[in-house]
Amino acid sequence: MKIAKILTKKEPEKNLLFAFKKRAGRSRNGRITVRHKGGGVKRMYRLIDFGQEKINLPAKVIAIEYDPNRTSYICLLQFENGEKRYRICPHGINVGDTVICSEKAEVKIGNRMKLKNIPVGTQIHDVEIEPGRGGRMVRSAGSACRIVAQEGKYTHLLFPSTEVKMVSGECYATVGQVSFPEHKFIKVGKAGVSRRRGIRPTVRGTAMNPKDHPHGGGDGKTSIGLKYPKTPWGHIARGVKTRNKKKWTTKLILEHRKSKKK
Repeated sequence: MKIAKILTKKEPEKNLLFAFKKRAGRSRNGRITVRHKGGGVKRMYRLIDFGQEKINLPAKVIAIEYDPNRTSYICLLQFENGEKRYRICPHGINVGDTVICSEKAEVKIGNRMKLKNIPVGTQIHDVEIEPGRGGRMVRSAGSACRIVAQEGKYTHLLFPSTEVKMVSGECYATVGQVSFPEHKFIKVGKAGVSRRRGIRPTVRGTAMNPKDHPHGGGDGKTSIGLKYPKTPWGHIARGVKTRNKKKWTTKLILEHRKSKKK
């Protein structure tokens, strides 16, 4: 299989592994805040470097590994001082390549630099929202955003959601697309795969009783009996904008995402 040939046959770096306790969708108080989560196989968390702690220090890609906690692959970098770090693996990078994180560097896949120094039209990922906070956006498998303009101290980015947003030019981003774009073609195949991922079964509202869900009640395959779908708590569930208008990043959005045609 071609996908398997990309990965390096080695054990994960022990000093970059971290064990954490599962919460299964529960908050600190023990209440379920995210439904349909639980179980799943045990897995260790890989400590990923989303920031710029190693600036102006070249690193060599010594391995490309699988990460059970994310959809993309991760690459193991070894710096000149011998230190090793994990990073999100860009698509098209190979073992033996050299990358660098610098304020201004060569526009090459895997290099990380400030947005103001990246040419218009370049694909990037692992983008910062605020300078110095580390990459927060565009980190899933196969995703990438594009620089469409440089205006003053802001850089205009076109995201996969078709949203155009202004981000400070002082923020860092990595050149290229996130690895493993074939992830969208993976089929679950059977229920056991979802259970091993920690996803529990989801019951349809129409299969419940009226007291358990607004869609419940009736005999057989009946309609929901409402004008529009609702959540178990009675709130409108579809076609409603859930973004907080008071969020500070709202003023940075130039074009909102376009609705998908059914």
